Amino acid sequence: MVDKIFSRPQGLKDVAFHYCPGCHHGIIHRLVAEVIDELDVRNRAIGVAPVGCSVLAYEYFNFDALEAAHGRAPAVATGVKRVHPDAVVFTYQGDGDLAAIGCAEIVHAAARGEKITTIFVNNAIYGMTGGQMAPTTLVDQVTNTSPYGRHADSAGYPIKVSEMLSTLDGAKYIARVAINTPGNMVKAKAAIKKAFEVQIKGEGFALVEVLSTCPTNWGMSPVEAAKWLEQHMIPYYPLGVYKASEGGAK
Repeated sequence: MVDKIFSRPQGLKDVAFHYCPGCHHGIIHRLVAEVIDELDVRNRAIGVAPVGCSVLAYEYFNFDALEAAHGRAPAVATGVKRVHPDAVVFTYQGDGDLAAIGCAEIVHAAARGEKITTIFVNNAIYGMTGGQMAPTTLVDQVTNTSPYGRHADSAGYPIKVSEMLSTLDGAKYIARVAINTPGNMVKAKAAIKKAFEVQIKGEGFALVEVLSTCPTNWGMSPVEAAKWLEQHMIPYYPLGVYKASEGGAK
């Protein structure tokens, strides 16, 4: 008899993902679902899906979820959490959704110390709408709207969301992780779990930024994209814990 050591988390439905080959959304979904299962909060978890590549996230999570207008997930999550304070509420947002049209929403949710958790997927590009330059696009990175690369003198510099939010008193846990290697996946899951624990303990706002690939819009194979993330994104967006509550371990 063979023991089963790996299976689908209860927090995920038994359906196929729609994501492109090599896209990291599926891995991140799984990590979130595993954490929710392990914390035994699936019956009171509520996800807020974004507008972006993961717009259909609510089709995959096996618990309550709703859709928010583009960039407004933190505002929606704030309302849900205040009406249902015992719920475990999280937003799942991309860089175009969170760092562009939703920049004010995430900053003020963190400043207010809203007791929600945000999973922020940074792939340095607008994925859903064809690969435009995003607020997180690296200098010299080629996109559909920066065919000669992003120029700092005209487009400015990429926004470092984790560093920015870590300066706010209401933010209690801010970390940046990546999932380009098995080792980094383990660290990413641990950070996501801590972010949810901060909410469960009622400490305040928590965010985990996950560096991710977009092979389709980067014009690379999945293997090439993972290498590009390691060689270009991690040096500009260093991994680590940027803020932790006084009682929480880093």
